[in-house]
Amino acid sequence: MTFTRLSSVLCLAVGLLTAQEATWVAPVVTAIEQQILRDRIPGLSCVVGVMGELPFRRGFGLADIENDVAATAQTVYRLGSISKPVTAVLALQLAEARQLDLDADVTLLVPTWPKKQWPVTTRQLLAHLGGVRHYRGEAESTLHYTTQTESLARFAADALLHEPGTAYHYSTYGFNLIAAVVEATTKQPFAAVVKERIAVPCAALTLQDDDVRRLIRGRAQGYVRGDDGLRNSELMDGSYKLGGGGLCASAEDLVRFAQALLDGRLLQPATLAQMWTRQRTKDGKEIEYAIGCRVAMENERLVVSHGGAQSRVSTMLYVLPNEGVVVVLLCNLERVRLQPLAKQIAELVSPPGKK
Repeated sequence: MTFTRLSSVLCLAVGLLTAQEATWVAPVVTAIEQQILRDRIPGLSCVVGVMGELPFRRGFGLADIENDVAATAQTVYRLGSISKPVTAVLALQLAEARQLDLDADVTLLVPTWPKKQWPVTTRQLLAHLGGVRHYRGEAESTLHYTTQTESLARFAADALLHEPGTAYHYSTYGFNLIAAVVEATTKQPFAAVVKERIAVPCAALTLQDDDVRRLIRGRAQGYVRGDDGLRNSELMDGSYKLGGGGLCASAEDLVRFAQALLDGRLLQPATLAQMWTRQRTKDGKEIEYAIGCRVAMENERLVVSHGGAQSRVSTMLYVLPNEGVVVVLLCNLERVRLQPLAKQIAELVSPPGKK
């Protein structure tokens, strides 16, 4: 799939954005408030990016119920699996710099990764084609890992599920292995690479590892709803899965990450086109996943997205590349489906047929 480069239209006047905003802000707020009421969401942050601007930045409800802290656009949430697109960008940056061969056997890149019955490559892992398993019902980790290479111990001894390239199997652990590849290539901890290569260039400094021991200003608490009502989420130390689901950020900064991709500050155009192209199995079957993201055509428009679901949060990143629209929804309640709302907001901002 291809997309229209946006650099020629990023200079649109802020006044035009303000005029557009006036027509869709009220219905966007209504749509958000309806979902909050329906799912009884304690706190939610939504930021919409349009052509490089941030015309909509709102928080709803409480980021921390026990301390009566309001949610804002700057509230920091766990990203869950939206960490995967960030990891994918890092791997592609290293490939652009000819520091990483995406088609090399991972065993040659990460010495602690044991040799398997088949070789597996970083490119296969990026599309969930590598055969590395996902969770198997194991309890959430409360251990702290200092590196992603160290955390491979949770699954490195397990056999691959299938020959790499022959089948799609979604795997957070596969992205943990990519994070270990990044560490081995850069000789730096994964969190440091995220800061240097993503957060700083995007001016998105809340994008970081969700270290449960470190003080992170504005971090939301998280909740789960059970038969007895709302409760605090299960304890989890996400240091074992930074590459697959262990980062955090504000909604504002996640939009800035997506906008930096759109305007070419993180990847070259050809590389971004590759990232946003659905991958195929060895027998030529197209899968639903591209490189670190889901790609679809909806209403004849390219949509790039990724959601997240883990202890404390439900999250969604939804991008219309050709229209320059980015929608981010982050909430502090587990098991909330946010993609339909993100799609509704994107279509309010840029109705189908609008170019």
